[in-house]
Amino acid sequence: MRIRPKRLQRGDTIGIVAPSSPPNQENLERSLAFLEQLGLKWKFGQYVKNVNGYLAGTDDERLQDLEDMFADPSISGIICAGGGYGSARYTDRLDLQLIRENPKVFWGFSDITFLHTAMGLYSNLVTFHGPMLASCVGKDTFHKLSAKMFHQLFEPMELHYTEDISPLTAIAGGSAQGELVGGNLSLLADTIGTKFEIDTKGKLLFIEDVGEEPYRVDGMLNQLRMAGKLADAAGIVIGDFSDVEPKKQQKTLSLDEVFRHYLGGLEKPVVEGFKIGHCEPHFAIPLGADAKLDADQKTLTILPGVE
Repeated sequence: MRIRPKRLQRGDTIGIVAPSSPPNQENLERSLAFLEQLGLKWKFGQYVKNVNGYLAGTDDERLQDLEDMFADPSISGIICAGGGYGSARYTDRLDLQLIRENPKVFWGFSDITFLHTAMGLYSNLVTFHGPMLASCVGKDTFHKLSAKMFHQLFEPMELHYTEDISPLTAIAGGSAQGELVGGNLSLLADTIGTKFEIDTKGKLLFIEDVGEEPYRVDGMLNQLRMAGKLADAAGIVIGDFSDVEPKKQQKTLSLDEVFRHYLGGLEKPVVEGFKIGHCEPHFAIPLGADAKLDADQKTLTILPGVE
C-alpha cells in the first residue's frame, strides 16, 4: 500500500511551486481567491517568479523550492502553479527519501507527470493529478466540477466516474482493478530506460496528452508497447487528448485508429473519453490509489487519496 498523505484542514498553508516552465503570474494571482474559498493559506516558493528561458528559474532553484516545501513542517500540501517543460531535468537529484519521510499532498499534472512517477516509485506516495493554479484555476474557463475535485483533499472520498460526466467508449471489454498510475503520455515515454521508468505491472495505466499529432501518439504508444508496459498493465484509462489534429494537410490515421491498433487486442479493459487532462472540466485523480475500471459498465471507481 502506498502512503496516503494526511488530509488538508481549513486554515492549513499550501506551498506553491513552479517545477517546470514559468507560470502566467496574472493567472497565478487570480487563482489565490480560490484557495481562500477553500479556507487555505499559501506560501510561494522563493523562485516561483523566476524566468530562465523556457524554465521557471534554474534547475537548482526549482529543485530547492520543491524540497523546501516538503521539508517545511508548516506546509500541509503543495500545489504546482503550472507545467510546461523541465521537471525531469533535476528529478535524479530530488531527495525522494525526504519526501517519503514528510508525506504531504502534492498536486499537479502535465509535465509534473515525471515527478508523480518518481514519487510513486521511490517515495511510495499517493500524489494527485489535478488542475494547476496558473494554467487552470486562474482562468475564466475553470469549471465548477474541476473546482469540486479539490474537496477530495479535505475528506477521504471514493471517486466515481460514469457517463454522467462525459460519454465513454470501451475499446476492449472486461474489468480490472489495481493501482492507478500514469499521466501525460509523452512524459511516460520519456521515463523508459531511466531509473524512473513507469511500473505498470498489474496496475491501471492512465494516459492523456495535448497538442500531439496521431503519428506522435502512435510512436509513444509503440515505445510503451516495446517496453512491455501495455502488456504488463491490468487495464488502460484513456483521458483527454486535445488539439491532436495533424498540423499539415496530409493522409493520417485517426487517433481512434491508433488507440485501437495498440490497445484493442490487449485482452484487458480499455476505456476512452475520460475528462482527465488538458481539458475542462478536469476530473482530478489520486495516482497510486487503488481503482477499478469496468469497461462493460463504463465506470471508473477510485479509492480515497488522503488519510
